[in-house]
Amino acid sequence: MAETCQVDFYVLGDESRSAPALVCRLALMAWEKGLQVTLLAQDQRHAGQLDGLLWEQPAGRFIPHALDSSGQPAPVIITTPGQPASWQGDVLINLTPAPVAQPEHFQRVLEVVPASAGDRQASREKFTHYRNLGLQPAHHPVGGH
Repeated sequence: MAETCQVDFYVLGDESRSAPALVCRLALMAWEKGLQVTLLAQDQRHAGQLDGLLWEQPAGRFIPHALDSSGQPAPVIITTPGQPASWQGDVLINLTPAPVAQPEHFQRVLEVVPASAGDRQASREKFTHYRNLGLQPAHHPVGGH
């Protein structure tokens, strides 16, 4: 079933682009389309940072969200790898260095590739993982060169 999942890599073109701001923008766009969004944070600390960021960005907008650990329903849920049973929704924004093991659980998986060349190895490995599953990840440059 993995072939039904669309995987998109958003590649930051330069260090001036903010990965967290892009994540907020992607979550907003998906939510505005009526999609259920899951943000997969690296750990509970990172989840807390995302929670705070979603209250602030994008400026002048509000994205209804909740931490998975709160048990509160929301269109945007922030979770961690330790809670895979709770991964649900239409769109998963993966903010961990590991690929999504079962992308077929989602219509779309979004990956944000850091601008720093030294930080891109995990993204290359994720790209290869998805290709090995028979998926054709799309590549979207974001600003920069």
